[in-house]
Amino acid sequence: MFKKILIANRGEIALRVIRTCKEMGIKTVAVYSTADADSLHVKFADEAVCIGPPASNLSYLKIANIIAAAEITNADAIHPGYGFLSENAKFSKICEEHGIKFIGASEEMINRMGDKANAKATMKAAGVPCVPGSEGIIETFEDCKKVAKETGYPVMLKASAGGGGKGMRAVWKPEDLQNAWESARAESKAAFGNDDMYMEKLIEEPRHIEIQIVGDSRGKACHLSERDCSIQRRHQKLTEEVPSPFMTDKLRTKMGKAAVKAAEYIKYEGAGTVEFLVDKHRNFYFMEMNTRIQVEHPITEQVIDFDLIREQILVAAGVPISGKNYTPNLHSIECRINAEDPFNDFRPSPGRITTLHAPGGHGVRLDTHVYAGYSIPPNYDSMIAKLITTAQTREEAINKMKRALDEFVIEGIKTTIPFHRQLMDHPDYLAGNYTTKFMEDFEMKNEIED
Repeated sequence: MFKKILIANRGEIALRVIRTCKEMGIKTVAVYSTADADSLHVKFADEAVCIGPPASNLSYLKIANIIAAAEITNADAIHPGYGFLSENAKFSKICEEHGIKFIGASEEMINRMGDKANAKATMKAAGVPCVPGSEGIIETFEDCKKVAKETGYPVMLKASAGGGGKGMRAVWKPEDLQNAWESARAESKAAFGNDDMYMEKLIEEPRHIEIQIVGDSRGKACHLSERDCSIQRRHQKLTEEVPSPFMTDKLRTKMGKAAVKAAEYIKYEGAGTVEFLVDKHRNFYFMEMNTRIQVEHPITEQVIDFDLIREQILVAAGVPISGKNYTPNLHSIECRINAEDPFNDFRPSPGRITTLHAPGGHGVRLDTHVYAGYSIPPNYDSMIAKLITTAQTREEAINKMKRALDEFVIEGIKTTIPFHRQLMDHPDYLAGNYTTKFMEDFEMKNEIED
């Protein structure tokens, strides 16, 4: 087992990993930028190393600084969390070259699954259902027109190196294709330094349902049930739940088998997520694979009583998995609390938290790195907390979430707490009747002053 793990991340996920390491008797090293000197993950780690100024490219994305921090503290493993370098093949390779275990996917695996076009080709070969579309990268606009015609409108143009909704364009008719092609390529080039595009059939009324998997060094994989991540804004998830209200036992079995088949085909090692689009007829199609832990992993942990971070560490240390497939015994919902103003187009709201009262009670979990007096820097993702409620039924979990949101007080900044409170009263949400298009018609109601 590892003696000391460096967490190459910040905020709540760094704190989350530190907590499990402490429970396992493993020493921890936090890294931080100068903007994060007062973050809880820095305070609770056994050691902490400053790796640069606030800009990510000079700190959390600076591989040389992170490796140096690992070497001077004698860390024998690095946990990358999510975001930043968690799916960076070069970083995984450099860790290996320096004799430091990367608690994540190998260079080969990240390259294989990180490029969406290559991932789709791999999954087709594995026999996993894929969305109809281009066989790989589309080289020219003429090819683009041809593929669109063969696939049939509507189609979705996607950046091969994409993420977070960047470089994606829905195209409903041929006359809109060229503008979409040019703007998607330009956006992808600016965001990722890569303008390679591919195309898929646009799935109407889609659900975004992902299957959590874990694979070990012996080529064995298992799944830990699904998460419904359909409520999104600009392709960024806002809330997630498990089980999906759209799920049936038959569909879960089929999707679980497909996800395990995908993982074992590529001999995947570690925790990962196979993401699917599911249409209104419950046909499912492979979308992408995330070769890391997900933001929304706590809801899976809650419904099957399982520590996914602990499993990541054990698998990285060579411990085999049990091979058991899991089904949810409870219902769990996660609301991402962002420092954003939901009444002003979700504009970021960095600044100092003057007051914070955390909700509590049975079935309430709060993952956060912030506290009263903490100043949220403007340099990073706006998520400051994850509020999770778990109960016997979906109705009970929703009612518990309403109560917890009412208790959750954050002053000094704007947050998405009011959005989530209104979401929990929305008829379509209450009925479990939502798709990835839900937010297109959602409107915030003005708060009534007392």
